[in-house]
Amino acid sequence: MSRILLTAGRPDDLMSVMASFTEEHYDYIIVGGGTAGCVLASRLLEHRPSPSVLVIEAGSDVTHHPHVYKPMDSAKLHFSDIDYKYFSVPQRHLDNKPRYACGVKALSGGVAINSGGWVRGDELDYAEWARQVGDERWGYKGLLPYFRRSEHHFDPNADPEQHGFEGPMHTSSVSSSGRRYPLRETVLKAWKHLGLKEIPDANNGAPQGVAELLENRRDGLRQLTSNAYPLKGAHVMTETMVSRIILSDNGRDSKVATGVELSDGRHITIKPGGEVLVCGGAYRSPQILMLSGIGANSELQKHGIRQQVNLPAVGQNFHDHQMIFRYWKLRHPERGLAVGSPKFADPTFEKGNPVDWLATMTVPHDGLKAAIAQDEPDSTVDDNHVLLRGPRSHLEMNVLYAVFGAEQIGLDIPIDGTAIMSYCLACLPTSRGSISLNSKNPLDHPVIDPNYTATKADRFVMQEGWRIMSRLMLETPEGKDLVADEIVPEGHRCLPSNASAEDIDARINIGAVSCYHPAGSCSMGQVVDSSCKVYGVEGLRVVDASVIPVPLAAHYQAAVFALAEQAATMILADMGGRKKEA
Repeated sequence: MSRILLTAGRPDDLMSVMASFTEEHYDYIIVGGGTAGCVLASRLLEHRPSPSVLVIEAGSDVTHHPHVYKPMDSAKLHFSDIDYKYFSVPQRHLDNKPRYACGVKALSGGVAINSGGWVRGDELDYAEWARQVGDERWGYKGLLPYFRRSEHHFDPNADPEQHGFEGPMHTSSVSSSGRRYPLRETVLKAWKHLGLKEIPDANNGAPQGVAELLENRRDGLRQLTSNAYPLKGAHVMTETMVSRIILSDNGRDSKVATGVELSDGRHITIKPGGEVLVCGGAYRSPQILMLSGIGANSELQKHGIRQQVNLPAVGQNFHDHQMIFRYWKLRHPERGLAVGSPKFADPTFEKGNPVDWLATMTVPHDGLKAAIAQDEPDSTVDDNHVLLRGPRSHLEMNVLYAVFGAEQIGLDIPIDGTAIMSYCLACLPTSRGSISLNSKNPLDHPVIDPNYTATKADRFVMQEGWRIMSRLMLETPEGKDLVADEIVPEGHRCLPSNASAEDIDARINIGAVSCYHPAGSCSMGQVVDSSCKVYGVEGLRVVDASVIPVPLAAHYQAAVFALAEQAATMILADMGGRKKEA
């Protein structure tokens, strides 16, 4: 078992130590050294005098991993040594087969493996978050200072009300990185033919339209959270699994967290007034709570775990973004339009994903309203329904100058520059799944059930995404000139925009996959309060995507950075209050 003591903020300053932590006491124990965990540790340590902080991470330090930094190497990290390689239970509303669910096992968390999209989402999504929890701190304006605080925006002339220029995470657009893809103007004109407008900034709370993709790259390379947010002064234990939170009676009909138990049985405790901060992510955080006796008694009893706190919502309200890929045969591959072609060789193309534009849009109002009415037969669905007013950002779509992931639908497409791909992503799913226990062994994977496409509304949104992509690629002048045909699985045909819902569903059922944006399984307002404190337990918070109660039309890393920044501010304010009381 490895232990790493961070003695400075640079990776080269890590010093391996073998001392036991069994008798140590800390002000803060952070369970999970992912995105949120690293942000919390770094911000807490900026306080003077600095508190003592321990970060416990199940994975390794990937600072020197050979495939972490270059964008085009990201695919090599899936199913690698830093991936838990989770799979869902069979998805009964699709083809009754499991879906791969990437779970990152590394210091820095999802930032170490994701595709780098820096997408905040729609202001209306955050308004619904704030409304549900009754706290405007979680609305877009409430989070805006923390969006700014986390980012070093690429454009110094951007709106300072919306963007930060001194934060740890550097962002870049496609053009600011120097990439000039040959299909840039073609794809933009195709989107405009469908009526979408080009917008200069999709990260200002109003993303609908077509905008350049933003990524959190610095000089074309991935930024690990553990490097961007210095952990100087923290004790960091890697390759170490926490089995449970240690709880004691506080004498007031509730519990208090006093420390953690490691999977080898050793205990590490917090100082009086200290806190345990769970940052295990949407898969592991509910698992840790349940292993600690926090959850529904019916679930805990199955595994011989004594209930300590009755919180039936632990592991519930789980939501994830679902997406579907389509593949297209290029009409003129000799022009060097895609990855794999010898002519697609500009060195700047290595600085990010092979894509120019991100399109965000709504869906037809009447069709969605009818679908919602089927899902909510006991309600009156009017135009003020939360999914109808706005309008909301229901779809994200783009065209990529590469092919990958085709094996999901039984295709073997060579990466030789003769094909490209596209995707549509359903941003605001109404389907809800769950995270539950396999056993009381913390080393076992949790049971993951996203319950994809369980509602008529989700079906309608995915169908509309399919139709829009068909119009883009098969009906616009630019699309017709660009692609010769769709590459389809055996037994299927290219489906135009007027294809039947049944035919489209057949493709969705075999092709829908996770976008790896899991959230909601320790929802704010149900498991934690609006300060991320676990109900019924003093000194215990959850700070990660699992607390996000509603889906966001976002790539969740941007939201999680802001979430953790705000949570750190709350924790430091509470620390100051306790010191004044003392």
